Amino acid sequence: MKRRMISAIILFIITFIALLVFIALYMDEVRRVQETYRNQYRTSLGDVIEDIGSYRNGEGDMELRYRRILSDMSGATSFVFLIDDLGDEKKVINEVNTCIMKYPEQMRSKLDELETALQDILDGLDKGYDEAKALVDSIDKQGY
Repeated sequence: MKRRMISAIILFIITFIALLVFIALYMDEVRRVQETYRNQYRTSLGDVIEDIGSYRNGEGDMELRYRRILSDMSGATSFVFLIDDLGDEKKVINEVNTCIMKYPEQMRSKLDELETALQDILDGLDKGYDEAKALVDSIDKQGY
C-alpha cells in the first residue's frame, strides 16, 4: 500500500511539473505571437505613412496611390484587432480606416493630419490616437 501511494505521489509530482512546463511554453509562444502582431501593425502604419508621402509627392495615377493608402490602412486595422492589450486604440484605427474608405474626398485633404497622427502612434505617443480621433471627428459623415 505504501509503495502504491509513493508511486502515485511521484507520478503526481512529475505530471504537475510537466503541466507547469507546458503552461510556460504556451505563455512564451503567446507572447511571441503578440510581438509578431505588434511588429506587423507597426510595419503597416509605416507603409501608410510612406504611401501618404508618395501620394503627396506623386504625379500620375492618384487614385492608385490612394488605394495603396487604403490597402495598407486595412492591413493595419487587421493587425490591430489581433493585439490583445489595445482597447480603445482598436476603435480609433478602425474608424480611421472607415473614413479613408467611405469619405475619400474629405480624407484626401486631411492626409497631412493623418500622417502626423500615424507618426505619433509609431513613435509611441498617446497623443497620436487622440489626433486620429480628432481627425475622424472632423469628417462630415453626412456628405462626401
